Amino acid sequence: MTTFSKKALLTLSALTLAMGTSFGALAESVKSVAVTAIVEHPALDSARDGVLDALNEAGYSEGKNLKWQYQSAQGNTGTAAQIARKFIGDQADAIVTIGTPSAQAAVAGTKRIPIVFTAVTDPVQGQLTPSWEASGTNVTGVSDVLELGKQMELVKQVVPEAKRIGIVYNPGEANSVAVVEALKEILPQYDLTLVEAAAPRSVDVGSAARSLVGKVDVIYTNTDNNVVSAYEALVKVGNDMQIPLIASDTDSVKRGAIAALGVNYHDLGLQTGRIVVRILEGEKPGDIKPQTSENIQLFINLAAAEKQGVTLSEELIESATEVIR
Repeated sequence: MTTFSKKALLTLSALTLAMGTSFGALAESVKSVAVTAIVEHPALDSARDGVLDALNEAGYSEGKNLKWQYQSAQGNTGTAAQIARKFIGDQADAIVTIGTPSAQAAVAGTKRIPIVFTAVTDPVQGQLTPSWEASGTNVTGVSDVLELGKQMELVKQVVPEAKRIGIVYNPGEANSVAVVEALKEILPQYDLTLVEAAAPRSVDVGSAARSLVGKVDVIYTNTDNNVVSAYEALVKVGNDMQIPLIASDTDSVKRGAIAALGVNYHDLGLQTGRIVVRILEGEKPGDIKPQTSENIQLFINLAAAEKQGVTLSEELIESATEVIR
């Protein structure tokens, strides 16, 4: 009886050890990716979906070997900080930040957990990385920066007689301020002057646009998150007052802008997700230099052009990636 008990005990111990090792290995094989966005709108949502698609392509699947979390700050920087603290406390394997304010909140909260930003115009201006080279820190990512010269060439193609260009932006968003300052420098080359209208909150976008009526010949919008999240308010002013709207976010064309020369945000998300995969598989974020997108597309909305009093050239229409009629 005693011998049997010892054998049974040894067998049970071995089984327990094996099961514990098995469960431990299973737990280690599940990777946690936490995604935070400053606000929800079509472009940022496409970037988020692209990240998940890239993870799926690499063999990471929710409910199997991937724990996926997503939260939006709904445009509130205080909420963005709370979300960042939660994800840091959860000890995620990687935190993906969509938009500059969400990235800034996460970077301020941890120097250890890998942070991969996306849909950030200028990570250096936003103080996310010290330069465009590999940072040596826990931060890397993909920028949606656009060449402003090409943007202004598009403005001139759509509204050749334009002299005064308006911009609605959030003065509290570092990347938007950087775009405004860059525009002031290059606009004289295109015989254009800039008229600014501040929209610190999404609810301010409509009134900011109305303040430009009678002062501008065209309104240009960058990828400012407040503006893009409330783009319909801008479209109403453009349509009612026949002020042409030109965007840098192609999804805004589907919502009522005449034209946009911008990145494909789903592709941007795919590019970001592939960086996340590299990190999950052992690379250090500080060894990966920030990237930009080379997939620039021209979208045109003919119905919006008619409503806003613009006739587009056949040459411009034929050069578009997508034409919305």
